[in-house]
Amino acid sequence: METRKRKQGHLMLRWLIFMVGLVVMSFGVALMIQAELGSAPWDVLHIGLTTQFGLTVGSWSIIVGIVIIGVTSLMMKERPQAGGIINMLLVGVFIDIFLLTLSTPDSMVFRFLMLLAGIIIMGYGIGLYIAPNCGAGPRDSLMLAIKEKTGWNVSRVRGVMEIAVLAVGWLLGGPVFIGTILFSVGIGHVVGKAMPQCQAAVTRLLERGDKDENINKRALRAHDYDRISEKAR
Repeated sequence: METRKRKQGHLMLRWLIFMVGLVVMSFGVALMIQAELGSAPWDVLHIGLTTQFGLTVGSWSIIVGIVIIGVTSLMMKERPQAGGIINMLLVGVFIDIFLLTLSTPDSMVFRFLMLLAGIIIMGYGIGLYIAPNCGAGPRDSLMLAIKEKTGWNVSRVRGVMEIAVLAVGWLLGGPVFIGTILFSVGIGHVVGKAMPQCQAAVTRLLERGDKDENINKRALRAHDYDRISEKAR
């Protein structure tokens, strides 16, 4: 019984961290879009679709995600993972919320700083949502499916996917500029730094939860006291 409760606590904490990671990543996406110096390839596509057909950027992120999940499921002959579906829905919603609250600075310097902040925050958001191991997002799932079917390595599959998406987005009127190049060059390095840091932080949180639970289970004795309270006297 106690073991099951501990596992449930771990599961809830992992999903909470996963959700926080999605919020952080979405904030980074919105910052990069509002800097108006070029967006990431998938966001170029979403913005291009918004330009041509209306709806919001977040709505198109969800719609494209639904198509990707469907294609991936057909390719792998498997049901979609819960993490991928939650990722698809929440990221689109969060992006729209942040886009409504953020504005583009007048100064080019601040726009450039906004762009850089967006890339860094996005990278740490990716690291944070991947660390709890609650499931890959729709686009990452498609990448892995193509890798398995073609035998190509991850770098090649990702490169081909993003070039194709970028080309379609650009033809639809999506913003391709210096930010697109900086993202393509820099996001791998940011995620490479963020992943081990986020993984270590998640591991510490889970271990701390175990320690706190063990402390709370210990029987109280008459001479137990709070050392912090003692220092405050």
